[in-house]
Amino acid sequence: MTLPQSSETDAFSIADLRRRAHGVLTAPDQRVTAAIDVAGRYDFELNPELAGLSEVEEKRPAAVLIPVLERNNEASVLFTQRTDDLPTHAGQISFPGGKMDAGDANVIETALRETSEEIGLDPGYVEPVGFLEDYITSTGYRISPLVAVIRSGYSLTPDCNEVADVFDVPLSFLMNVQNHEIHSREWRGTKRQFYAMPYGERFIWGATAGMLRNLYEWLYRAETSI
Repeated sequence: MTLPQSSETDAFSIADLRRRAHGVLTAPDQRVTAAIDVAGRYDFELNPELAGLSEVEEKRPAAVLIPVLERNNEASVLFTQRTDDLPTHAGQISFPGGKMDAGDANVIETALRETSEEIGLDPGYVEPVGFLEDYITSTGYRISPLVAVIRSGYSLTPDCNEVADVFDVPLSFLMNVQNHEIHSREWRGTKRQFYAMPYGERFIWGATAGMLRNLYEWLYRAETSI
């Protein structure tokens, strides 16, 4: 895979992201008409011997938005922090998104609808760029991650029942492999490893970090300046 070369001044700009994604990520219109991809990344990637321990066989379709906006003339990625009283993944950092509803025509609609519900982002400000490969979670979801640029002029109204905070992290930090850590926790009596990208007081880990790692490997791995 040959990636476009960038100057030092625009290596992490919105324009450069679009250049890198073109012809590499799955185009949104192709994803609408094409069959669901086989997973490219999954929760047990660092511990493949544990994959058979998942209790969920059927993978439920879901989608998230990886929202990229401009901050101080650089690309920055938007995240949500879930409230502490949710029944699942309480307090965790994630991308806006969720499971596909029966009324959703495709995973693009799912990502846009869930994002609008969670943080109040008008879909009219969202420019889809392309899909990463699906990500399979240990809880039985097949997540379709849609990378998108957020146009200027947007406003956010987070749902306080689900979202405790909304913040963004520079793309240059997230795509620097030196910030990709491997952590471990006890899971069902054994040690389970996972990617993590701590940023100040924020601890980005699990599926969210796994999808960011996939973005790095597809679009930024060959960037020798990182």
